[in-house]
Amino acid sequence: MSRRDDQLLLNVNLQGFGQRPAAWQVTDDAPDAQLTADFWVRVAQVAERGLLDAVFFADHPSISNPNPRPLGLVDPVVLASVITAQTERVGVIASVSTTYTHPVELAERLLSADELSGGRVGWNVVTTYAPSVARNFGLDANPSREERYRRADEVVRAVRSVWDAAAGDGTYRFDGTYVQVEGRTGLRPSRQRHPVLFQAGGSAQGRDLAARHADGVFAVQLTLDGAVRDYADLKAAAREAGRPGAPAITPGLSLVLGSTEEEAVRLFDDLESRVPPRYALGALSNVLAHDATTLDLDAPIPADVLDKPWDPSAHVTSAGYRTTFLEWIADRRHLTVREVVREFGGYGARIVIGTPEQVADDIEHWFESHAADGFNLMLDRYPQGLETFVDEVVPLLQKKGVYRYDYAGDTLRAHIGA
Repeated sequence: MSRRDDQLLLNVNLQGFGQRPAAWQVTDDAPDAQLTADFWVRVAQVAERGLLDAVFFADHPSISNPNPRPLGLVDPVVLASVITAQTERVGVIASVSTTYTHPVELAERLLSADELSGGRVGWNVVTTYAPSVARNFGLDANPSREERYRRADEVVRAVRSVWDAAAGDGTYRFDGTYVQVEGRTGLRPSRQRHPVLFQAGGSAQGRDLAARHADGVFAVQLTLDGAVRDYADLKAAAREAGRPGAPAITPGLSLVLGSTEEEAVRLFDDLESRVPPRYALGALSNVLAHDATTLDLDAPIPADVLDKPWDPSAHVTSAGYRTTFLEWIADRRHLTVREVVREFGGYGARIVIGTPEQVADDIEHWFESHAADGFNLMLDRYPQGLETFVDEVVPLLQKKGVYRYDYAGDTLRAHIGA
């Protein structure tokens, strides 16, 4: 296999105090630190020290109980403005729903943040499937998956029409089935013209949206073979859409680092021991579309549970994650439920538990195999886990020749080569 001549992309998904649900129990920060600018700026500055392309924020626009895991307490676009005001190069990618946001308001809010940041903002295009979000907006249920993605396509095009107007005479108009907007904007283009577009979602509809619009994709993959196949398929779909080279594909990667593998395993076990068993089983239930708490923990997942037909309209889990999970478990049907929960991490991403050397080797292997253009990192704890990655894994990637020694430019678009 010939070596790639491009450079690895790295974003970090800032999930509160850490990717592990019990991270809040071992942090040195105050319980309300996530509601302070200082916490997020400190973590983002660590990411910038490691030359990471961007910090990424998911969003869940509804009220939930923070006691099991405090998460998503601050609006991502607000965080983007706070962080870019106190950093110089690192980008910020904010998730905003196309289902529950007006396109003109969205376009102007994001372009304003991008202009003030000097061109370092990205928009992660999501459609929102959680029932609690629908209720938060006064609805009994979300629209169907198909309708959400049809609307998402129109919202993206309407947002682009506003951004294009900012670069022209200020006049925009878009007439669609779900979206009709017309007017004038007083905004101007940002340093990178407009925010970079990302997309998260592995369903057929999500991949189609990414092929036509996205500069970057946050993919979900648990197996190397599946990642290589989906990487090639999405790149081909983008070429057919007239976008050769796009989008950059960055699967999620959960990490628990230790100076030895044994130390990393002990840290993982300690963090998991602090989480009620029902938490991990709840995550597994979403993927299986079956109540995992009814299963025997010390027996394999029954074949009728794994093989039963799945109705996407009846379940709110990610279609892409369910698909890759079933591929992952195909060769692991002998594992008990307890072992499954441990091995797949339980929370939606491939997990590597080991030393900096093992992590660097894994990242290099997936990159050189054309399974990924980079990764959306999810560290066990923030800022500690990210500090370890920046100080110990980044230098190894640089020595391997797959990671840069300086930023390629000053904008997020320049970082990812969009």
